[in-house]
Amino acid sequence: MKNILKLAIVTLIISSCASDNGEWRSKAQNPDYLHRSIKQITDVIVYDIFSPPVASRIYAYSSIAAYEVAIHQDSIYRSLAGQLTGFEAVPQPEEGKEYCYSLASVQAALKVGRTLVFSEDKMDVFYSEIMQEFHDAGVPDEVFERSITYGTQVADHVIAWSTKDNYKQSRSFPKYSIQEDPSTWKPTPPAYMDAVEPHWNKIRPFAIDSAQQFKPVPPTPFSIDKKSQFYKEAVEVLEMGNNLTTEQREIAFFWDCNPFMMNVKGHVMFATKKISPGGHWMNITNVACKKAKADFTQSSEAYARVSIALVDAFMSCWDEKYRSKLIRPETYINQYINEDWVPVLQTPPFPEYTSGHSVISAASAVTLTELFGDNFAFTDSTEVEFGLTARSFKSFIQASEEAAISRMYGGIHYRPAVEVGMTEGRALGTYILHKIRTRKEDAALN
Repeated sequence: MKNILKLAIVTLIISSCASDNGEWRSKAQNPDYLHRSIKQITDVIVYDIFSPPVASRIYAYSSIAAYEVAIHQDSIYRSLAGQLTGFEAVPQPEEGKEYCYSLASVQAALKVGRTLVFSEDKMDVFYSEIMQEFHDAGVPDEVFERSITYGTQVADHVIAWSTKDNYKQSRSFPKYSIQEDPSTWKPTPPAYMDAVEPHWNKIRPFAIDSAQQFKPVPPTPFSIDKKSQFYKEAVEVLEMGNNLTTEQREIAFFWDCNPFMMNVKGHVMFATKKISPGGHWMNITNVACKKAKADFTQSSEAYARVSIALVDAFMSCWDEKYRSKLIRPETYINQYINEDWVPVLQTPPFPEYTSGHSVISAASAVTLTELFGDNFAFTDSTEVEFGLTARSFKSFIQASEEAAISRMYGGIHYRPAVEVGMTEGRALGTYILHKIRTRKEDAALN
């Protein structure tokens, strides 16, 4: 019996030593914990049907929270505090104490995400599952609790920062008023929805100085004269839509990213929920990180930088949309050229100029190119879960250019909105790259 007891004690000691031999540290560093957490936030954003600008805000705060914790794992990274508008010094971990920073980072991201979405229950289910996985990885209880506490502190700091961006106040601002001016945007079929986020330029920007900083050139002057440039641009959209190749049609749907597509069958109307444009680029970030074998902290940096480019790009774009208030091709063509014409894609509920997807795709591509290099070939499987085929690209820039032209294929934008939108997005993305530093001076991004 004594020998059996001794054997049990020795076994327990060996087991205890094994659980504290550092193996849990490498297991917990798996960046997939972060990738899955961001994907969960995406899934809930889709479920809750947040508009593209609002979705970008959720991504930015959640990703920044994750990054601010993760950087404690590597001294080459620097905090975004003092670099982003109104973002003050972040709580620091206790010196001399051990943390599982990947766990704390996931905690921060999920808590911020949960605060900003509606479906908290869906976040809670995922949270319980991933926390159990960290337990199963062998993170010691004391380290586990300390890490959760620290992640919560950072999350609370970011949440407090988010409450001062004027978002809550903007929920009570007046709706967009339809104007009689024939050049201005009007609600489009089939749902004839109200204009989305007409006051988005009043939200506090993250890295740019103001929503007006990258104000694009004005759109082509409105005209119904058949010899006018505007009329020609509308005809180009119509003819392009009527003569699409199979691949062009596939491209249009691949980059549709309409979070709330209304379907009409007889007297029944129902919505199809899909990923937002920002969500699509956050998933491309996921794909790039995995292909490049980016570690946990590198991945958190990528999500943070892309989400900041996204959120500011939406502010810049939406500022112009509600300045020019330009009529959509569907409305113009139906009224002045062909009353029976229907675009390939459903027209989204906000003014035409500039193209949101063109702006945010260009800004994202500039950011990802800086992080992972030019000519970074990848296969984008974002839309597979929505029933579409994956598409492959030779670079992020190529993907952004395809995303932009897809808006013309879909019949929802004139050419200037696409081309000027790309110029706007590239300029904004480049500006943010030079303004925001996530690495110490001697550490390159790629």
